[in-house]
Amino acid sequence: MQAHNAAYQPPTEGPFQAGPRTPAARRRHLVEMDRDELAAFVQELGEPKFRAKQLYHWIHHRGATEFAQMTTLAKGLRARLPEVATLDRPMVKDKQVSYDGTIKWLLRLSDLQEVEAVFIPEADRGTLCISSQVGCTLTCRFCHTGTQRLVRNLSAGEMLGQIMLARDELEEWPTPKEGRRLTNIVLMGMGEPLYNYQSVAKMTRMAMDGDGLGFSRRRITLSTSGVVPMMQKCGEELGVNLAVSLHAVDDATRDYLVPLNKKYPLDQLMAACRAYPGLNNARRITFEYVMIDGVNDSPADARQLVRLLDGIPAKVNLIPFNPWPGTEFECSSPEAIERFSDILYEANLSAPVRTPRGQDIMAACGQLRSESQRQKKSVRDAAARTAASAPAAE
Repeated sequence: MQAHNAAYQPPTEGPFQAGPRTPAARRRHLVEMDRDELAAFVQELGEPKFRAKQLYHWIHHRGATEFAQMTTLAKGLRARLPEVATLDRPMVKDKQVSYDGTIKWLLRLSDLQEVEAVFIPEADRGTLCISSQVGCTLTCRFCHTGTQRLVRNLSAGEMLGQIMLARDELEEWPTPKEGRRLTNIVLMGMGEPLYNYQSVAKMTRMAMDGDGLGFSRRRITLSTSGVVPMMQKCGEELGVNLAVSLHAVDDATRDYLVPLNKKYPLDQLMAACRAYPGLNNARRITFEYVMIDGVNDSPADARQLVRLLDGIPAKVNLIPFNPWPGTEFECSSPEAIERFSDILYEANLSAPVRTPRGQDIMAACGQLRSESQRQKKSVRDAAARTAASAPAAE
């Protein structure tokens, strides 16, 4: 069955409309601002402090895309804000819908760089996979994103913008208390979140604000390839669920598949997992393990994985390898995956085989990539000046 490809048509009004003719560089992006920053902003405008709380409510609870919608603000302030601030989301350059209901967005940022985000609907939940970097710091051999070198980190507002855009699409404003379609956030898109920790932490705290987007920390999962020095900090400060991209059970194989292992080998990674704050049988680490034919899928590998995870409250997600153009790998056979899973189950490890989603639109695990490339600073600055000086849409 063919995927449904929808060329995005910008609305005549709303978040993707170019703003006033004031240069964008002089307008503040309010989605980026936490409560303290909004308080400082309204103080700069000479407004009373309570305006910050009103702004935060409209932006993060009600999902306002225009200042004119903010009816609790004074009329004069509503008229002034478009000249000094913006509520822009990332622009949807392309949207694809899989036959299984998975949605993938290619998003263009204010400096014209691009990232992808994916929404995966299931019977009991709806998961949004967001990106934390344009490209990726790492070069994992089995991952399509890894073929795109790092361009830059995303800001907290650019990550929040991915969540807000999905809420726009699903018509889930104001923030629903129950019956949500979008229930879970996973930082499993483009990039290594722990190499962009400050922005990821800020975004996560704002996403968990009960007066804003209102996601429980138990509904947010951060996936890392094993940036060992940051794992403890993440657990202590954010307390979100942890997923570890493991993919191999010995250092030689993992050095090849996940080159970061040369810096933080398996003994260090496993020690960091055992020390992750709040870990217990009810709150386990998820170990992601992509099944690659002839590389990491033997019964001996499965038995070594059991030994490696001994004493760690763990769940293993077995991921059939999702092919992409130019890859050197093939997916393990169904028989090899089943045999691997059985060995783990016999050792009392939960080891479900993840059903691939969105394969027909290259939205499955390890398939995300954009065409953004790192440019010289002079080229980036020129592009930003051009975008900032562009006239407003009529």
